[in-house]
Amino acid sequence: MPPFGQRILKTGIAVFICLIIYALRGYEGQEMRAEAAITAIICMQPYVSSTRQYALNRITGSLIGAGWGLLFLILLYNFPGFGEQRVVLFILMSVGVMLSLYTSVLFHRTESSALSAIIFLWLVITYPDVDQPFLRTANRLLDLLTGILATILVNSFRLPRVRNGKYLFFVRAKDLVPDRFSQLSPTAMFRLNSLYRDGARICLISEHAPAFFTLQMNAAHPNVPIIVMDGAAVFQMSENSYLHMETIPQEVSAAVMRQLDALSVSFFIYTIHKDRTRIFHRGKMREEENVIYTRMRRSPYRDYFEGEIYDPNEIVSLKIIVQESRISELEEQLLPLLPAEGIRCQRRKQAGSPELGALYFYSDRATVENAKEFVVSTLRAESPELIPKDIHPRHSYRTEYDALYILNTIERLYEPIGLPVFKRQHR
Repeated sequence: MPPFGQRILKTGIAVFICLIIYALRGYEGQEMRAEAAITAIICMQPYVSSTRQYALNRITGSLIGAGWGLLFLILLYNFPGFGEQRVVLFILMSVGVMLSLYTSVLFHRTESSALSAIIFLWLVITYPDVDQPFLRTANRLLDLLTGILATILVNSFRLPRVRNGKYLFFVRAKDLVPDRFSQLSPTAMFRLNSLYRDGARICLISEHAPAFFTLQMNAAHPNVPIIVMDGAAVFQMSENSYLHMETIPQEVSAAVMRQLDALSVSFFIYTIHKDRTRIFHRGKMREEENVIYTRMRRSPYRDYFEGEIYDPNEIVSLKIIVQESRISELEEQLLPLLPAEGIRCQRRKQAGSPELGALYFYSDRATVENAKEFVVSTLRAESPELIPKDIHPRHSYRTEYDALYILNTIERLYEPIGLPVFKRQHR
């Protein structure tokens, strides 16, 4: 069962306030109105800032629709002949809808254009049973403001919370996005940045270089370092620099490359040089490699080179791209020839190209667990009581709802609802 969230509770409270106000204004039974309550339901958003923005858009759209609706009613009362023919009346109403939509676009309020048309119809649909156009318009706007103010009032109130700053949350980036070429949804990005702004420490873990992380989450503002390259490096986004890396020992990488050359296998060499990921290619590029290479080199966040690498001590990983049907054969042929220590192999499918697979070679110390230990030890210099905590999805199929589930889990742990704890002063 999904949790009974605060938005549901706050919406119910806002609707209750609107109905009480209607009762105080003398509405009851068949005369009871629902416009303010409907406004409260629509305007309620997860955060007060988004509620205010939505309320502003709704006010703008309502004023546009109300303006055209009032002019429409005045026109019909001064020229009643237009309303005698039902077809002519409906044509005029349709024209009013189009004018409301166009005016919203004209004033760059496209997000409230549909609302302006709704308000217009709300005012004119009961013609000719409208005795006082100005009073009807004023009542509609009053209903609107009642719902908006009730929503902002309720949403501005927050139950007492105690921030639990002892946790360092670890979240895999692939649990927030469907695949490496997808971006984090705007809703999830908003929640993630809200947690960062509130002080929650969330370390994101990516299998790929920082370029892919930037592509997926270019609007994120992490307040702690991120783990990249499957644990081979720790990257600080705010400074655009690497804090830590595990390179392959030079003698080990040289031995691996000799074996690949002997098997006539071409490959990519990932290095970190002056805080930049530099990728070199060695050997004759095969067709399947060229597919990936052509796609990747379009990114402004990575550098591809041909020729010799700058420094053999800067090699972080080696990557072989082959047909998925051949990857097991290549593993059986290659792994027995590699050094027994100093290297580890990671097999992975290529997102966007299901027919292709890849073998990644890292230092045997380049693991996510070792990278976590580095991040924890770095942050414990300021927060000795820091507790690392992994946050996992409920299932492997990832959707926007799963990303929000992860972020909601972090919020409940970081900022649980509760009464503030006051320490007793002892003399």
